[in-house]
Amino acid sequence: MEQTKKSKAYPEKGFFENIKLSLSKKPLPSPTDRKNFDHDFAISTSFHGVHNIVRNRSKIRKVIWLVVVLGSISLVVWQIYSRLVNYFTWPTTTSIEVQYVEKMEFPAVTFCNLNRFQADAVAKVGAIFFLWHIVSKVLHLQEISTNTTGFKEATDFVSSHQNFSIAEFIKNNGFYLNSSTLLDCDFFGKPCGPKDFAHVFTEYGNCFTFNHGESMQAKKKVSVSGRGLRLLFNVNQEEFTDNPTLGFVDAGIIFVIHSPKKVPQFDGLGLSSPVGMHAQVTIRQVKTVHQEYPWGECDPNIRLHSFSTYSTSGCLKECKAQHIERRCGCLPFLLPGNGIECDLQKYYNCVSPILDHIEYKGLCTMGTHNSSCPVSCEETEYPATISYSTFPSQKALKYLSKKLNQSQKYIRENLVNIEINYSDLNYKITQQQKAVSVSELLADVGGQLGLFCGASLITIIEIIEYIFTNFYWICIFFLLKIPEMTQGTPPPQNHLVNKNRIQEC
Repeated sequence: MEQTKKSKAYPEKGFFENIKLSLSKKPLPSPTDRKNFDHDFAISTSFHGVHNIVRNRSKIRKVIWLVVVLGSISLVVWQIYSRLVNYFTWPTTTSIEVQYVEKMEFPAVTFCNLNRFQADAVAKVGAIFFLWHIVSKVLHLQEISTNTTGFKEATDFVSSHQNFSIAEFIKNNGFYLNSSTLLDCDFFGKPCGPKDFAHVFTEYGNCFTFNHGESMQAKKKVSVSGRGLRLLFNVNQEEFTDNPTLGFVDAGIIFVIHSPKKVPQFDGLGLSSPVGMHAQVTIRQVKTVHQEYPWGECDPNIRLHSFSTYSTSGCLKECKAQHIERRCGCLPFLLPGNGIECDLQKYYNCVSPILDHIEYKGLCTMGTHNSSCPVSCEETEYPATISYSTFPSQKALKYLSKKLNQSQKYIRENLVNIEINYSDLNYKITQQQKAVSVSELLADVGGQLGLFCGASLITIIEIIEYIFTNFYWICIFFLLKIPEMTQGTPPPQNHLVNKNRIQEC
């Protein structure tokens, strides 16, 4: 073991000895040489003003030039510091541009009946109002209250119907779209029908989306402003009903206009059209581009599992679905995913506490870059202006009464006419941009160096070379001269040992 330790020590000693040997072949320059080196650097450097300090024989001029050079250096340091501070605050600018096009992609429109359930089905399952009220709360992170009217009726129904699927019930007994509920459909002069709509579940039960991104083979576009989608609905109040105690007291169609790539979001964005009215909706297209962090709040690397395009609403649904599925072992059918559908008992025992936990702990947040669901880097919105007129007119009322074989009162109380058009064939782009790029920062710093000191990148390299050369000489001095000075004086410990040995003798 001792031999191996010694063998390891020898190479280390030889290594340092080789360094000292190589340095000793290059002895330190004399003070005169170092002084000449400093003088040559001062008169040859491209840093303006330094050579004037050295060459001038007048002391007054030397002092003046020294003050000028130091003042210029102070100013350039201050300016560069302020530019760097400004850059690292990540400033942005917002540009607004209007683009005119010949054809524009038409948005997706999701329609729902404000009366969500078939009256015959509700008569058999009276608890469906409250059960659906419970299920739909997962979309808004609302806790399920046990004090609400209808709770006892719902719990009794759950206990007696263990295998009841509310999703299947709503799909079969909710609002439907066929030739009796969609009386007329026209898109840009061409007829359309129920086959052009995709079914989707929302808090309003069965809803139907026109121009859905995943269901349409080709994106529908319009080429003339003032023309678009025209629909005539029959809400059929006698067949469909809802519970006024839960706040559903209107009759008509509620709809939301959104991007074909996004899921419909009714909360705060839904537009209502009552019966006996003609709703004329004029829309515009607005695209917003956000910068990624740290300039903005978006994160371009986030991908969703259940949606092809990122959106905050889709991200929030996935976030809630993951927490509920992890804790409860099931998944509410209104949330995306392929998990087992939660039964009604799970909504009371597990889903409700988890929703309250998510809200209390802030597990699913949106907006900023460090939230669960930051803003999307690019999003398209459709601001709408809506106006109403009475539908139909007296003459049209008689015509529709004969055509549909219905009374005039029935037509007034059940028909809804909706028309959605573009105001102009242009769209507005609101784009967030970096106020200062890296190239602009370098150009700004270079301009300050050139203005105050006449310096450039080559000047900086000259200064680095000068500093490195002096540092190299200092290293040689510490490695060679200091050990020689320490070896010249005998160590005090050896001296005491020798003295003790003489006394012993």
